[in-house]
Amino acid sequence: MKTKLIAIVCAITLGWVSTTPAFASTRTDTVAVGADAVVGRPLCFAATILGSAVFLVSLPVAATSGSIHSSAEALVLKPARATFVRPLGDFSSPKDTSDEELYSGTTTSKKPLRAKAKG
Repeated sequence: MKTKLIAIVCAITLGWVSTTPAFASTRTDTVAVGADAVVGRPLCFAATILGSAVFLVSLPVAATSGSIHSSAEALVLKPARATFVRPLGDFSSPKDTSDEELYSGTTTSKKPLRAKAKG
C-alpha cells in the first residue's frame, strides 16, 4: 500500500512539474518597462543623436559611394526605431522595416508607423 501511494504521488508530481501553462500572458513585466523607460530609451536616444552626427560627418563619403540609404538605415533609422517605435519594455530586436514601409505608413504587420500626410 505504501509503495502504491509513493508511486501515485511521484506520478502526480512529475506530471504537475512537466506541464506548461496553457494561457498566454499579454501583461508586460513592470521591471522591464521601468528599466526601459529609465535606462533603455535614453541610451537609444543618445545612440540616435550620435548616429545622426556620424551620419552627417560621413555623408560626403556615402554620397560618392552611393550608400546614403544603407548608412542612414544603420546609423539613424535603426536607433530611432528602437527609441520611438518599439513598445515600452520590449527588448527584442526591432523589426526590420524598409523606408518605403515607413513613408507609406504600413508595415508587414499592417500597423501604421506614421500617419499619412493629407495633401
